[in-house]
Parts: sequence; structure tokens; C-alpha cells
Amino acid sequence: MGWQFSPTARTARRLSRPRNPLERGVALETPLPETSRRMQAQRRHDTAVERLLRSALHRRGLRFRVHVRPVAQLRREADLVFPRARVAVFVDGCFWHGCPEHATWPKRNAEWWRDKIEGNRARDAETDQRLKEEGWLPVRVWEHEDPEDAATRLERTVRERSLARR
Repeated sequence: MGWQFSPTARTARRLSRPRNPLERGVALETPLPETSRRMQAQRRHDTAVERLLRSALHRRGLRFRVHVRPVAQLRREADLVFPRARVAVFVDGCFWHGCPEHATWPKRNAEWWRDKIEGNRARDAETDQRLKEEGWLPVRVWEHEDPEDAATRLERTVRERSLARR
């Protein structure tokens, strides 16, 4: 007998869904060329805010891992991970994660964007909950926060948790 493909439940669901968004009932507007260019230019890793925060933490003598999964079974990467203190740091963009102070809602294709951003927020909440269940402390830093202030807050948190775990 030869090899046979046996899809998992998740794969089977994914394969059974229509690929065309219009078949799924999602009305999409064609993005403007400048919108497409702007979205493609967005960095996912090593943003300016992330680099400034990492530099500030490093100057304070803190060492961390960058862009790793705090929990192997959780398919989410934290921007900074302090394994000994079990602190996972996420640097969230105001637009993508719906900052309460600076979030903006696009007018073009508004329903799709609202669903996308609300989905990101729901995933963030679920990630935080799952990390807490595993004994981790998730920390969210907004991109508009001053990196030095965020570094001060993180340094205090990491040092307190490191001492408490000894």
C-alpha cells in the first residue's frame, strides 16, 4: 500500500472552506495601490519601537530572547521573552491592535477592517489568558508608549518575578 493523505480536523475544515472571499460572503473592495504599498511596507519584527525598547532594557542589564514562543504549544510569538522570570512582552501597534487612545477605523472596507482588528484584539486576550494558565505574565506595550518608561516598568516586573521564583 502506498502513502495516503489523512487530513487533521483543522486541515479538513480549512480545505472545505471556499477560497474565494466572495463565496464566503465577505464583500471586499479593491485596495488602492498606495494602500497596498503602505501595508506591505509594515514591519512585523524589529520595529523602531521594539528596537528602542530592547536597547533600553539591555542598557539596564536585562537579557532576553527575541521573537520566540513562550509556550511551545501556543502558536504565538512574543516580541521579548524573559524565560527565568516567565514574562512575555508584546509590543502592539496602535492601529493593528485597536489602541484605546489612538485606534483609527478605516472608512474604506470598514467592515472588513473592523473584523480584522477586533479579531486581533480577541486573539490577544486569548493569548494572555493561555499564558497566564501556563504561569507566564503577559505584558503589553503600546507603540505610543515612551520606550524608557516601558523599560522601567518591565525592569521592575522582571526583577520582582525573578526574585520571587528563586
